[in-house]
Amino acid sequence: MSQKGRVFSPEFRVEVAKRILAGESVSQLHRELSIKRSVLYRWCDAYRKDGEAGLRKTAGRPPGIPNPIQPTSSEAEQLRQQVAQLERKVGQQSLLLDFFKGAFKRVKESRPASAGDGGTASTKRQGS
Repeated sequence: MSQKGRVFSPEFRVEVAKRILAGESVSQLHRELSIKRSVLYRWCDAYRKDGEAGLRKTAGRPPGIPNPIQPTSSEAEQLRQQVAQLERKVGQQSLLLDFFKGAFKRVKESRPASAGDGGTASTKRQGS
């Protein structure tokens, strides 16, 4: 049985917090009410800290934290176009990298292997 999404009135939460503070077992209330122990402890702590006002607070974004700004449909379309343009550019650069890797590999393979001892070649012609 899923209990997710249940909403309890502030009055109910106050009564539960009072029962806990009066000495009732949190485990017993958990079994009786099918409410997580962590929730029951949170209610009790809020009641202890701020009284009934602590349990009247609504869930959601804390005060002072603004909602994230959602782009308008035209802005969203512009962003989609910009992403598509950047993805095309990345694809083109990937193709160029592959091309140059292949070209450098072919150049390296076509060069004759060095037969010498590693010394530098002379610029003077032999036999002069």
